[in-house]
Amino acid sequence: MLDTALYGAHDPAVILTYAWDRLLIDPLPGPRGPADFTGLQPLTPHVHTVPADAEPIAPAGSTLPRLAAELPHTFALLDPHHGATGIARQVEELLTHLKPDSVDLLDVGGDILARGDEPTLRSPLGDALVLAACSQVTAQIRLLIAGPGLDGEIPADALHDRLGALVCTLTPEHTEALGTVLDWHPSEATAMLTATARGVRGLCEVRDAGLPVPLTGQGPTVHQTGLDQALNHNELARAVVATTTLDAAEQHSRRVCGFSEIDYERHKAAHLGNQTPHQLDPAATLRQLDQFEAAAHARGITHTTFRRITEALNLGGTQRQPLRNLLLTHRPEQHEHSLWRITTRS
Repeated sequence: MLDTALYGAHDPAVILTYAWDRLLIDPLPGPRGPADFTGLQPLTPHVHTVPADAEPIAPAGSTLPRLAAELPHTFALLDPHHGATGIARQVEELLTHLKPDSVDLLDVGGDILARGDEPTLRSPLGDALVLAACSQVTAQIRLLIAGPGLDGEIPADALHDRLGALVCTLTPEHTEALGTVLDWHPSEATAMLTATARGVRGLCEVRDAGLPVPLTGQGPTVHQTGLDQALNHNELARAVVATTTLDAAEQHSRRVCGFSEIDYERHKAAHLGNQTPHQLDPAATLRQLDQFEAAAHARGITHTTFRRITEALNLGGTQRQPLRNLLLTHRPEQHEHSLWRITTRS
């Protein structure tokens, strides 16, 4: 969407991104590296692209091959296992190889601008590593924040003084670049960003914790922020600048933030591994949905995500797509631009 909004749809981008699906697609905690895939293609000595026919090695999972199949862009695997130093090396190699006209570092939500001690922060490590790495790169890199507050971690109001100039506001036309990706991709932040670009407003409940995220006119905005300014504010990013392993970066996260998000994923994965998911019985599932919606409505919630419904109904990640299909079959009128609109029934 951003590439279409800023540069048009004529020259596809190279997107360097994590394979880190947070137990939604991948049952293993933490990010995946090149050794977790077959079929990757070398682009530089330390950067591999993820083509459509690449496959994660079981039991790992990844959305990247399917994204590569459905979108025109080139996806390259961002590998944090060698710390910020390793990511900086990847970026430098890409700059040398591609000689790009522009380089944008994109964060949806704005938690890359966090200090590290905010009580609502949930996933600072991935952002901090990339910010630390980009601060070491000699080329000019523009830091962009899309959808302030939409990741449910740092409220938009708290980010107000840290956001720079408005670069653009995403429109329904820009969202057409996604095609049907959000029919299967589990990203809640992208779903809310897309929904707000299409005019959806309200209060959306997300993730297993049921965090409420406002859907406002600020949702589809994209702001530019200084890279140095962000680094000066982000204590975790400064701490991990010289790291050469993911383990070392985790240690800094535990010290600065009081936790490591990968520890949380480890604990959750162990819990899910010992849990027997409920069977997807259509009639029982719809009754459970009615109960969930009534309680959500009482909390002032107007929308939710399919991930939130899946976890609230105690279903496993592999049941998210069958659940979505069931709901779209029986209640298609509640599907509103990749989100689920809350209604109550008497």
